[in-house]
Amino acid sequence: MATIHLHNDAGYAQRIRARTHQLQADEPASNGGTDTGAAPYELLLAALAACTSLTLRMYADRKGWDLGTIHIDARFSRDDCGLENIERTVTFGNTLTPEQLTRLGEICEKTPVTKTLREGTPIRTAFV
Repeated sequence: MATIHLHNDAGYAQRIRARTHQLQADEPASNGGTDTGAAPYELLLAALAACTSLTLRMYADRKGWDLGTIHIDARFSRDDCGLENIERTVTFGNTLTPEQLTRLGEICEKTPVTKTLREGTPIRTAFV
């Protein structure tokens, strides 16, 4: 369903290719990186927000709902006990009915990336 290729010569800066798109990942200088790209957790949040926005837009288009602009803020945190949490806030440019907002909230919980994060996915690693 999705494939990426990553290349790293040295240091923390990573070049990532997804189909024909080039991305950069890195750590901020405070973590020893050169801050030439988003940090891994920022990329994870970006994937969640993008999937959320795309899914909401597709659903609304099928329903004939005009959402206006979609803004999503996402935040990852880890408490002192190691419990991880993601907070996602969605704002629409147009006024929606309470019923529409309730349904869109239900759709948010069913986006593919939301489900992957919530349910967990086995990861297999091979060294070649």
